[in-house]
Amino acid sequence: MSGDDGGCERADEGVPGEEADGLEGEPCEGWPVSLAGVTESLVATRGPNGLWNVAALGLFAGEAVTARTWGNTRTQRNFHREGEGYVQFTRDPVAFADAALSIVEEAEPVIDATDAWARVRAERAGSGTDGGTRWVEWTLVPVEAAIERETVVPINRGFGAVIEATVAASRLDVPGYDETVLVDRLAHCVSVVDRTGGPRELEALSRVRRHSTWEPAAADEHDWL
Repeated sequence: MSGDDGGCERADEGVPGEEADGLEGEPCEGWPVSLAGVTESLVATRGPNGLWNVAALGLFAGEAVTARTWGNTRTQRNFHREGEGYVQFTRDPVAFADAALSIVEEAEPVIDATDAWARVRAERAGSGTDGGTRWVEWTLVPVEAAIERETVVPINRGFGAVIEATVAASRLDVPGYDETVLVDRLAHCVSVVDRTGGPRELEALSRVRRHSTWEPAAADEHDWL
C-alpha cells in the first residue's frame, strides 16, 4: 500500500469469495494464466500525459477476478479515468521491484519483461478505509490477452523474498504498521535472497532499498546493497 509517489497496490489479507484454480472455467476465463489465491502482477494504466504507468497489483481469484488500489495512486486515478489497463505477468524480480516501489512510465503498455498479459476493463466494485488509508476495489474483466513467451520457470525462494520485501518496504511510511516488524521482515528477506537468490534477485533487493526509506542494519549490509 503506497501513496501517490509509489507504485505498489497490495491487499493480501483475505481473499473474497472462494478460491479458484483457474483450470475449471468461469473465475479465470479469458486470462492467459491460471489464477489462485492472490497472484502478484504488474499493471499498466495510461496517465493524462499519454504514458503508461506500471505498478504492482495483487489479483484476487474468486467468482470474479478483483484487485484493490490503496490511496490516491496513479493506478487508482487512471482506472477511474480510463476504465482499463494491461495486467502483466513477469518472472523478472528487478522489473517487479521497480514497478512496486518507484514511478515507472513507458511509451507502450506491455513491458519487455512480460511473459503474458491481459487488457482488462476495470469496473469499480466498492470502496472503504483500512488503517486510515482509503481503498477502491475493482472487478477486472479481460477483453484481450496474449502469451509472449512460454518457458519452464525454476523455483527460486529468492524471488518470493523479493516480493515480500516490496510489500514490507511499501508499508514503512504507512500509519497503522509497526516499523520494527517491517524492518525485521526485510532483514529476513535479505537473508533468504542472500542464501538462495541469483543475480537478478540480488539486484532487485538493491532496488528495494534504493526506492524506499529502508535502511538495513549494519549486520545486514552487503556489497550488493
